Amino acid sequence: MIRIVNLMEDTCGTDGCLYEHGLSFYVETSGHKLLADTGASEKTLENAGKLGIDLKQVDTVVISHGHYDHGGGIPAFARMNPDARIYIRENAFGKFYHEKPNGAHYIGLDPDIENLPQLIRVSGDCRIDEELSLFTNVTGRRLWPQGNKELTCKEEESMRQDDFSHEQYLVIHDSGKNVLISGCAHNGILNILDAYKERFGGCPDAVVSGFHMMKKQGYNDEDLETIDQIAKELKKLPCQFFTGHCTGEIPFERMRKVMGNQIEYIRCGQEIQWQNCK
Repeated sequence: MIRIVNLMEDTCGTDGCLYEHGLSFYVETSGHKLLADTGASEKTLENAGKLGIDLKQVDTVVISHGHYDHGGGIPAFARMNPDARIYIRENAFGKFYHEKPNGAHYIGLDPDIENLPQLIRVSGDCRIDEELSLFTNVTGRRLWPQGNKELTCKEEESMRQDDFSHEQYLVIHDSGKNVLISGCAHNGILNILDAYKERFGGCPDAVVSGFHMMKKQGYNDEDLETIDQIAKELKKLPCQFFTGHCTGEIPFERMRKVMGNQIEYIRCGQEIQWQNCK
C-alpha cells in the first residue's frame, strides 16, 4: 500500500488548501508515514490539517535539497513533531542563491535548522530500511535543466555554479512497487533515472518529481526543443510520471502532447491515484 498526497505545490487543486511556491508530499507505506519535503512554510502543516492528515504520526522526513521552498517548513514541523527523523544531505546548508537581474537572492535553508537534534546528515547513498532508500551524487549532465545556470552557491567571497551535490532522491519499495520521489530534479530527470538504474536496476513504477523547466521570462526555441527531447526519452520508459511545482504549466502541456496520460500534474491537495499507475 502506497498513498501519496500533495500537501504543497504552486497551484491549488483542492478548495480550501493554501498554495505557494514550494513542494511537499505526505506518503503512507505499509511501515511508514513520512514527508518528502516540507514546503516553504507552516502553510504545509495547515493544509495537512484541512486534509485530515495528522503530521504528529509522521516518523520520517526526507529533504530533497537545500532550498527554502522544500525545507522552509522544517521548523514548524519540528515544533509539532520533535521525534520524526529528518534525513538531509550533509552539504544542504550551503549558501545558495538565485541570480536575478536585480541581484542575487538567498534561497537556502534557515541556518537554525542545522541545530535540530533529530537531523540525520546523509553523506551518500543510504538504505533506511527495507522500504526506504536514498541515493545521491548524480553527476550526469544529459539535457541538464537550463534554469540551473541562474542558481549559484557562495563559497567564502566568491560565487560558483551550484552543482546540486546537495540533492538526494527517495525510493520507496512497497507492495511490489517501486516509487522514485525527487524534489526538483536539478540534476536532470534523465540523469537521475540513469543513476536509479545503476543502483536498483530497471525503472521505477512511478516517478514523482518537478523537472525544473519553469521560466518566467518565456521559452526560446532551444528551451522548447530540450523539453521535447526529455519528453520523448521519458515516453520510452515503462513508468508513470507525476509532476508539478518547478516544471511549469507550459512545459507540462508540451510534455503531455508527447507523453499523453503517462504524465500527470499533481496540484496542492490532490492525491495520486496509485491504481492508475503502470
